[in-house]
Amino acid sequence: MLQRTDFYPTRDDFVPDMFPRQEPVIHSTGPAREMGPLGREQLERFERDGFLWMEGFFPETAVSPFLEELRDMASRSDITDLEQVVMDSERKEIRSVFAMHELSEAFDRMTRDPRLLDMVRQILGSEVYIHQSRINSKAGFCGNGFEWHSDFETWHSEDGMPGMRAVSASIMLTENNAFNGPLMLIPGSHQQFVPCVGRTPDENWTSSLKHQQVGLPSRADIEQLAGTDGIQAPTGPAGSLLLFECNTLHASNRNMSPWPRANLFFVYNSVENRLAQPFAGTRPRPWYLAERENTRPLIDCRP
Repeated sequence: MLQRTDFYPTRDDFVPDMFPRQEPVIHSTGPAREMGPLGREQLERFERDGFLWMEGFFPETAVSPFLEELRDMASRSDITDLEQVVMDSERKEIRSVFAMHELSEAFDRMTRDPRLLDMVRQILGSEVYIHQSRINSKAGFCGNGFEWHSDFETWHSEDGMPGMRAVSASIMLTENNAFNGPLMLIPGSHQQFVPCVGRTPDENWTSSLKHQQVGLPSRADIEQLAGTDGIQAPTGPAGSLLLFECNTLHASNRNMSPWPRANLFFVYNSVENRLAQPFAGTRPRPWYLAERENTRPLIDCRP
């Protein structure tokens, strides 16, 4: 068997210091870079910061039905008992639902919104497919947070994603404000790969979806990266859109406010970056966390 070259070693007892990413942030080149909905200033901002915030991208009326669907799911045991649904510790509130585009026709159509597809194709320089889709929900007073991490570090080690050629689109289903646990990002952190100490346990996803313990950067690395351009937490009304690069470090606090926070995530991966075997040496994660079969290019839902 041919030995694969791992350009991003991580998840070992001894790992290298953080080092620069090995590929571009904007994968379109030449005239193709300019042929898309994102203007030059937006592309430069995404390339510099690793994310792009668009307040009120969708009207609130366009996303409110999805929030109603989430509430309906929480009342149905045939949904809450699914393996791809993560409940809170008391099993009263939904924390995450994965593979939403497989459960809901409306969510599937949203993944193929031509405005989203045209932007991610422009950034990734290719056709795309859905690597993962999910809702993350934080109920008022009790919604837990998420530790600092790079999605790519997990997708590379546990899913076998070869390179940094994926983009997440996060759509706000509720207002995200300073008090209900908005997503925090470290601008520019996507330019460095941060290896994480510690081997990956078998079936790590069964616990990491509730409380992540491996794949976490050191506090020293977080402090160093945040010391350059600080931390940003975009806030705005339901319907706002956040595009962020797969290697951008992000986290969120517990929701201690009375206001719920729910965000929808679509992860678009380049068809030229399909998954191989996990680089951590573990068996692949389930289909609802990492798509391996349905990797045909998405066809948008233009009328």
